[in-house]
Amino acid sequence: MPRSEHELADLQREHWQQTYGTHPGMYGERPSEPAVHAAHVFRAAGAREVLELGAGHGRDALYFAREGFTVLATDFSPVGLEQLQAAADAQGVAGRVTTAVHDVREPLPVADASVDAVFAHMLLCMALSTKEIGALVAEVGRVLRPGGTFVYTVRHTGDAHYGAGTGHGDDIWEHGGFAVHFFPRGLVDALADGWALEEVHPFEEGDLPRRLWRITQARPR
Repeated sequence: MPRSEHELADLQREHWQQTYGTHPGMYGERPSEPAVHAAHVFRAAGAREVLELGAGHGRDALYFAREGFTVLATDFSPVGLEQLQAAADAQGVAGRVTTAVHDVREPLPVADASVDAVFAHMLLCMALSTKEIGALVAEVGRVLRPGGTFVYTVRHTGDAHYGAGTGHGDDIWEHGGFAVHFFPRGLVDALADGWALEEVHPFEEGDLPRRLWRITQARPR
């Protein structure tokens, strides 16, 4: 039966802890395509510091560091971040990577207008309510400097898994143990209110394939 928002989120945290523990480096070492794109966007905007939300075991955070950015990588899984830090040491980029255990349902652990860019690959479409997602994007706006860029990706309602599995309401569906908040286009537009929405790019990833949007939006200067 559908679970409460907090119960579902807490169960998802435990699920990811177990998954990272059982499958270290489960996404491999190659960066995601959205991260490669984001690095170009961030560099063109003159960014030096990147905050990554939902960094997991760090394939994208480590890529940003190798590309010369200073990175604060956050995730709610200590296991994933321990793997990230070990990989940063092994790759010689530990001096450019800081990790912090953080639940995005809470305020971001950085000061106002203190980062140049924020990246989140499929973090916003985790088991978060629409209200929680809106609060998170407001927090991203708080910590970005004027003109700062936010690149994020989400699975959307055109995805094959939308409507499959266990429904929890609010466009959240659980399939194979993973709960996903599938985004309608109206939610993307609502989250860009007060921002400059620069791109909503459709793409596919994985074997299913998953259907996603890559969204780029910037804070006014």
